[in-house]
Amino acid sequence: MKAVDHVIIGTGINALVAGALLARKGKRVLLLERETRVGGCMMTAEATLPGFHHDVMAATFVLFLTSPAYAELAGDLAQHGFDLCHTPHPTAVLRPDGRATVLSMDRAANIAAFNALAPGDGDQHGIDVGTIEADAPFLFALLGGDLWSVKTAKLLAAQAWKRGLNGLKSWIGKALVPARGWLETSYKSDDIQALWAPWVLHCGLTPESTYSGEMAKVVAFALEAAGAPIVKGGSGRAAEAFRSLIEAKGGEIRTGVDIDRILIENGRAVGVETATGEKIMAGHVLASVTPTQLHGRLLRGHVPAPQEQALRGYRYGRGDFQLHFALDRKPEWLTEGIDDVALIHLSDGIDAVSKSANEAERGMIPETPTICVGQPSTLDPSRCPEGKAILWLQIPDAPREIKGDAAGQIATNGQWDEATREAYADRIEAILARHIRDFDQIKLARRAYSPADLEALNMNLVGGDPYGGLCTIDQFFVFRPFTGTRNGDTPVRNLTQIGASTHPGPGLGGGSGYNAAKRLGA
Repeated sequence: MKAVDHVIIGTGINALVAGALLARKGKRVLLLERETRVGGCMMTAEATLPGFHHDVMAATFVLFLTSPAYAELAGDLAQHGFDLCHTPHPTAVLRPDGRATVLSMDRAANIAAFNALAPGDGDQHGIDVGTIEADAPFLFALLGGDLWSVKTAKLLAAQAWKRGLNGLKSWIGKALVPARGWLETSYKSDDIQALWAPWVLHCGLTPESTYSGEMAKVVAFALEAAGAPIVKGGSGRAAEAFRSLIEAKGGEIRTGVDIDRILIENGRAVGVETATGEKIMAGHVLASVTPTQLHGRLLRGHVPAPQEQALRGYRYGRGDFQLHFALDRKPEWLTEGIDDVALIHLSDGIDAVSKSANEAERGMIPETPTICVGQPSTLDPSRCPEGKAILWLQIPDAPREIKGDAAGQIATNGQWDEATREAYADRIEAILARHIRDFDQIKLARRAYSPADLEALNMNLVGGDPYGGLCTIDQFFVFRPFTGTRNGDTPVRNLTQIGASTHPGPGLGGGSGYNAAKRLGA
């Protein structure tokens, strides 16, 4: 019977961060992955044609680049093949009429460009990102650190002393403003409003969600400061770099291992049992899983009534839809100035984003989805054969359970079957093709992944939700995943939940894994 210091269930970004930090401290670490590959949503595959390497799900590493985990692990990861590719233009919005608004990594240039769109809007941009920059030590501690801790209590006390209690209350109130409220009262140009409105969808929110305005400002600051980098060779290469680092430090990763249950003795986790009956003992268990998996499966028979009730009320968000293209040459956009942009949103602004998100939340296939187009081969030519190109499309507007089609054109039966998936892909492709010269002639192949396909690839993506659960205020910060949760604690001693379903939430920042490892002495 094998025994280790720490068993970690899963190999997503949080599990890998925790494993790397603990292994560097000489801890005996074992990561167990249900799938045959390491990385969770960090997956690179020849999804369309041989030689075309697509990031099937997660692709952009700005959250990791700006995280404390990267600050601590950057040197080690670089030695194991982790290398980032950049562009000076991280994002843009492309509207149906062909107008584009581009963000650069030069604040002065952005201020000038935005002032040219509407006098004063550039100055407002400087104020917005400048305020985030000034508040960064406080804000990022709240967004990424342990909320239930002496350190956070001291931080809040210091802010109350600095700002006064009423000033702190005012700061919190402003941070809760929805993105629609922020954008429509701050910017006269609807092009600038359109630039930022789609980004709230990548936070698991909508323009009307509480605190979505603050999250959009954080995104604006992060993109301008750090860009939208991708990993050379693909996001799967990032997972392999972590694997190499962990193994070099004496840790172990096993794939194709399905955990049947967590072993519990006297209210304390003592290890895990696999689906084949193998028992692995451990001093501590970290589970990078959803509440559904943890409480509904791995802890069956050991879940107190309050957690069972909380689990019944836990809600998942919209599904994700991924679409990948292999192209015969680099796309020639009909709009100038976006050839080297990392992530382009095809959207007509706040109302369009709200409409598509609302349709998806109501179970409808959106009539005009919000489309995020990545150009990985522009940043990293190694992704495909010389002279060819790939496009990465993410559509954060897909219903988890289909009730119908908002346009009344796609026949539905309540399931994400192949016909429904490809019909939605056709709709998305038609929108994309209107902006690229001779798209039909340069398209070599495409591959679509519906919410059901994504859940089949990673069981933590419940209904295709990439964020581990709805990210509205009642399921976020100190309330994530449940209102009674504290720092990933569970009803079982020596068992910590990490991952997107726990604070600080989804994304490639690795925050919950970092925080858990630090609490365990890393």
